[in-house]
Amino acid sequence: MHLIDASVWVAIADPADRFHATAHAMVAKVEMPLAALDLTLYEVANVMGPKKGQAREGRFLVKLIEKRCRESLVAVDSDLLESALEVAAEHGLTAYDAAYVAAARRHGWTLVSADVADLVSKGLAVAPDGADYP
Repeated sequence: MHLIDASVWVAIADPADRFHATAHAMVAKVEMPLAALDLTLYEVANVMGPKKGQAREGRFLVKLIEKRCRESLVAVDSDLLESALEVAAEHGLTAYDAAYVAAARRHGWTLVSADVADLVSKGLAVAPDGADYP
């Protein structure tokens, strides 16, 4: 199972993003099981709406996340948040990024992120073009 963070979903909507094609192919492969955190919906909506002014695309992505990850849309709970805060302190991450790491560890999933600086470079996630998928 691949846990897909918000940066990968946002890359789908940005043809200039270096991971656009790979992210799109990964999400389009319906036989590949994907997971997301409930906070991903908020992050994607925030980036696409207020930050990029692309509310329509944001609504599309949120619906896509819900559809693609319907069975594996993980709610952030207090235990996950506690683990995330430990990861955040250890690696100098935001609580948001650390929540993805903590969830991937909890479930034994591979975290896929376009956040090279904070997650991929630290070995906490793989980039979309480095993820194994059938």
